[in-house]
Amino acid sequence: MTTQTENTAALRPFVGRTFRIDYGEAMTVLNIYAEDGRTMRYEVLTGAFAGASAEVRYDAVEIDLGLYVLSWQEADKGTVVHVDDFSGGTSRSFYTTATHDFVRMAGTLTRVQAA
Repeated sequence: MTTQTENTAALRPFVGRTFRIDYGEAMTVLNIYAEDGRTMRYEVLTGAFAGASAEVRYDAVEIDLGLYVLSWQEADKGTVVHVDDFSGGTSRSFYTTATHDFVRMAGTLTRVQAA
């Protein structure tokens, strides 16, 4: 039996898809969203954290058509908040590292075919 939350998650434009986020010189990341609408695997392709990857459980709130706030906590207790415009192709990221550094980034968001 599926719940209302599961049905809503299935309608989100990122569920079951992969997106490349290019934050310029800071980093490039692949976000691979699972079909469950609750978990995502990220892989950092470039930048200071190149090679890092993890699977996280996120919360997502739609704030406008195609515009979502996604948030999660890393295993090291760092926190991440994205404002991702899946219709407009932009991403803003705000995160606090485990060492309490606060980072803000803006970049492009592009859907890619999973490898």
